[in-house]
Amino acid sequence: MLTTIIYRSHISDDVPVSILPGMVEKASLLNASHQVTGILLFNGTHFFQILEGPEEGVLDIYNRICQDPRHHNVVELMRDYSPSRRFGNAGMELFDLRTHDRGSVLQAVLDRGTSKYRLTYDDRGLQFLRTFVEAREKENYFEVLPADYWDFVPNDSGALPPASGVIFRPVVDPLGREVTAIEAIPDVAPAELQGDARYTHNLKVIMEALRIAGNACPDGMTLYISILPLTLVSVPGAIGQLLGAIDNAGLVPQQIILGVSETEVISQLDEFTTAVRQLKEAGISLSIDNFGDGSAGLSLLAYVQPDRIRIGGNIVRDIHRSGPKQAVVQAVIRCCSALEINVIAAGIERAEEWMWLEAAGVIDFQGSLFSPEGTAVAWPENREAI
Repeated sequence: MLTTIIYRSHISDDVPVSILPGMVEKASLLNASHQVTGILLFNGTHFFQILEGPEEGVLDIYNRICQDPRHHNVVELMRDYSPSRRFGNAGMELFDLRTHDRGSVLQAVLDRGTSKYRLTYDDRGLQFLRTFVEAREKENYFEVLPADYWDFVPNDSGALPPASGVIFRPVVDPLGREVTAIEAIPDVAPAELQGDARYTHNLKVIMEALRIAGNACPDGMTLYISILPLTLVSVPGAIGQLLGAIDNAGLVPQQIILGVSETEVISQLDEFTTAVRQLKEAGISLSIDNFGDGSAGLSLLAYVQPDRIRIGGNIVRDIHRSGPKQAVVQAVIRCCSALEINVIAAGIERAEEWMWLEAAGVIDFQGSLFSPEGTAVAWPENREAI
């Protein structure tokens, strides 16, 4: 069994293209020593390469490629496995699209095929190659600046002090330098309860968090708080109790966003949909949290029409380097745009993650990148402007 990795990248601005022949010659020798085959395309700005061979050799070569300063914005498009090689035995071949006729390069690549069965563009790897040659991927390809372009400077403006029983985390618009919401997270360990007792306890904790947040949040600030979805179904009068807690805290329903986790199995979808209708009739907004981590997300979008979704950290982690994650998130953003649903990206730890998602159209973010100390908000500052 062989491993295949396909990636694209951007040549560094200070690297002359005249180095390409020597670079390819050295890379070919290195590939051969690892029994790895490489088909490399270059269009004057971007590289595209198919690597295939024994898994250990391909991973070693690819890790070296990712560390090479002669290019940046390395995005892994595909990682797959196959019973045999598509191309040659080992080494690397360059197709320079600046001089090679684009109409014939596709056939030239096919002619290099050595697999037992004739290569066609039904092959998924070659579909990626064709898309690159025909420059059809540009609308989905966002360049991000180097991480060291930004400093993230903590500022107490808009932050909330710690409160006993609740942890506050901001939702921010980094470029607008605005805290758009505050999430109130109960500072208690989850109770080891089962069945209805679990949901009764969850509602009690949420109501106490609302009380504390009402005393701490600035007037009119949107308050985000997560609840177990079946709490709204299983606890008699849950929505009435929530509305009472909101009123007692000096808040109004219109400033509350209730987040329900997609990873929670919603076994009573009709009852949950009815509860959501009651929430919205009262003025409370709904968010689907951890979107992309579970299996219910698309069904919930269709059935309950949330006001927001929050994409979880698992799907945004290193998204600037993962073509599959980028494709999934772009599809989610397009879907939510069509439905006028706001998207929040949570769990942001790296500047590159934020920059890619910002370029894709996300405005609201959460994560340690923007609130590293919990109580202060860190705004991005251009280092050249400091």
